[in-house]
Amino acid sequence: MVERVNAKEKCPRCGQGALVTDSSTGENFCGKCGFVITDKVDESGPEWRSFSNEGENKSRAGVPTSLAMHDMGLATVINPQNRDATGKPLTAAMKSTIERLRTWDSRSQVHEPVDRNFRQAFSELDRLKDKLAVGDAVIEKTAYIYRKALEKGLVRGRSISALIASALYAACRDTETPRTLKDIAQASNIKRKDIARCYRLLLRELNLKMPVVNPINCISRIASKAGLSEKTKRKATKILQRAEELKISAGKDPMGLAAAALYVACVTLGENKTQRDVAEAAGVTEVTIRNRYKGLKVALNL
Repeated sequence: MVERVNAKEKCPRCGQGALVTDSSTGENFCGKCGFVITDKVDESGPEWRSFSNEGENKSRAGVPTSLAMHDMGLATVINPQNRDATGKPLTAAMKSTIERLRTWDSRSQVHEPVDRNFRQAFSELDRLKDKLAVGDAVIEKTAYIYRKALEKGLVRGRSISALIASALYAACRDTETPRTLKDIAQASNIKRKDIARCYRLLLRELNLKMPVVNPINCISRIASKAGLSEKTKRKATKILQRAEELKISAGKDPMGLAAAALYVACVTLGENKTQRDVAEAAGVTEVTIRNRYKGLKVALNL
């Protein structure tokens, strides 16, 4: 690939030709007489390197750093292939030495109790991520909260699984991801009471400020589980917006309020869904839906 550098710069030898740079060879030469001025040009672009046979696959490095890895993704490993830099097989003596180095390298990465704690906690977090289908932003926030808790010494004497589950719930609340304590308790196989206790501890000790859960965010999830139409979802959203304007949604369980709004929308639009269907989809009782339904009906004159 040849590119013209500057037409104003002239060749120092003939004084007529413009200077041209060949980026593939790194030569800077005259475009008329061919006089090579410099044979090495510093590359000012990104330092792309390709480690595969595919010419277009130019990756700079490995995976990005992440708080959800016990070493933040910064650790290195010794290549498992027993070959040297030139590709030749290692000798038997050197192979034994490298194997011993690999063993100590892997041990040194989890030598500290903190590293072992992180490895156990984040493996549990990875499992919860798949079960609850939460995004990477929530996972990063969870890892951040857990690291802060470990710094404060909140993990000592408590279950790692319960604390990472409560940190995940806190991250869901903070990012307004509609996941309830019951969902996380079922996914982590830990009692809801234990997760709630650890969650309150995190709020108190780390001074976390959680936003109020918006019941509108819960509508899509309940409607998908109950198999409700898009028209019903839009109607329920409008009902909740009116309820928020009238300040009647304060202090109510967001999941129960969203379920009641969906049931009101079903009744209004004639969609054939019972209170039990909506209650099972929302994970609340039928009594809750009836109470919220009555409140919405009276307040909004439905």
